[in-house]
Amino acid sequence: MKKYIRIWGFLFFLPISLMAQQSVENVLTQIEKNNTTLAALRKNADAEKIGNKTGMYLQNPEMEFNYLWGNPSVIGNRTDLNITQTFDFPTAYSYKNQISKLKNDQVELEFQKQKRDLTLQAQNLCAELIYTHALKSETLKRKEQARWMADAYKKRLEMGDATQMEYNTAQRNLLNSSKELEGLEIEYMALQSELTRLNGGVYISFPDSIFPILDVPSDFEQWYALAEQNNPMLTWIKQELAISQKQEKLNRAMSLPKVQTGYMSEKVVGQNFQGITVGLSLPLWENKNQVKFAKAKTLALESIASDNKLQFYTQLKALHGKVVSLQKNVNEYRSNLAPFDNSGLVKKAWDKGEISLTDYLLELSLAYESTLKLLEMERNLFKAQAELINYR
Repeated sequence: MKKYIRIWGFLFFLPISLMAQQSVENVLTQIEKNNTTLAALRKNADAEKIGNKTGMYLQNPEMEFNYLWGNPSVIGNRTDLNITQTFDFPTAYSYKNQISKLKNDQVELEFQKQKRDLTLQAQNLCAELIYTHALKSETLKRKEQARWMADAYKKRLEMGDATQMEYNTAQRNLLNSSKELEGLEIEYMALQSELTRLNGGVYISFPDSIFPILDVPSDFEQWYALAEQNNPMLTWIKQELAISQKQEKLNRAMSLPKVQTGYMSEKVVGQNFQGITVGLSLPLWENKNQVKFAKAKTLALESIASDNKLQFYTQLKALHGKVVSLQKNVNEYRSNLAPFDNSGLVKKAWDKGEISLTDYLLELSLAYESTLKLLEMERNLFKAQAELINYR
């Protein structure tokens, strides 16, 4: 179940529709379609798959032709023709084919990992855009209030109802809010340009100020079982171990004798010999220690796979705990903050002359600081959730 939060005013955050999630997903879909790096990685993966299918077929046939002149010439000339084909032990071709398929699976897993990394990068960028755009909206409201206050104190100064210090304070507050808004606009445009870069140079608008909030299941073990099954890097390690085991069997098969068969003919004056040839290659030295090496590599990969699984488990457990804690903090901060909204009271108090300009600006600054704090917490939560989801 997903919840979505929009900022209203300074401190009111209310659930809204699924527009935010759809918007983020739309951005990710476009980036997946237009990103040039991802397109290049796809082509490279396809090329590697073709490369993994080489070296798994029969060796090239060999043909030998001899034309020999006789001496003395009366004995005539001699012509030899020899065509042979060498075969590895039959099971070797089966293991080569299996290894090729496993390597192609690894290529696809590596591509999926790179794709997920790009997706996470895009999600983090979306988080910064949401945060900056929401902050722009709040700063714009703050600027409008500052402008209203500056105009009011200008009139009061002209009427002799305000001091020069109060007027200067109001003008300085307007200047600060204006420059802060300009800085946020610069930051937003830079983030928007980065999003365009990820989208292959195609401009993509993302003006949202909404953070999708995902309720993470409290049962980590159940969630981890799914994450472990779908994680491409863990699967890649399993495939690497399977390849090593197949390579071990292949090396055993390659240590068995190779058979060479073919056709041979010999022609001399008045005589013609032809028939089949059979040969045997004994790999006494060429593949020495190959089987031993494969066994050692398999044992090493088993240790690596076990370590990677442990590291993955502890990393995700820590990340899961972080997300749960952040989600709790956001909910508590939002619910505890709403009852203490002073935005309406401060305006009434200032209108009645009960508080000074300095006190009024201080209250507005505290309200803005609270809004900023909640935005930062929601941004951190969204990024942590995006990273966690990326493993699933």
